[in-house]
Amino acid sequence: MSITPGPGPMRWVKSTYSGGDGGQCIEWAPAMAATTRVVPIRDSKRPAGPSLAVSAEAFAGLVAMARTADV
Repeated sequence: MSITPGPGPMRWVKSTYSGGDGGQCIEWAPAMAATTRVVPIRDSKRPAGPSLAVSAEAFAGLVAMARTADV
């Protein structure tokens, strides 16, 4: 799946499910998701590293799983 960003840089938002201690930090780009129904996801500790693009439906499934995870 490929994504074509709009003008300007993507605005990344840290997940509210990310730990505050520097571990398990996931970010996503909600503006891209709103316009393309493709959700870019990346590791916030490696912003220049690769990102993963998933469908909005798959992202919703990941969020649902995070809500029920016993960590």
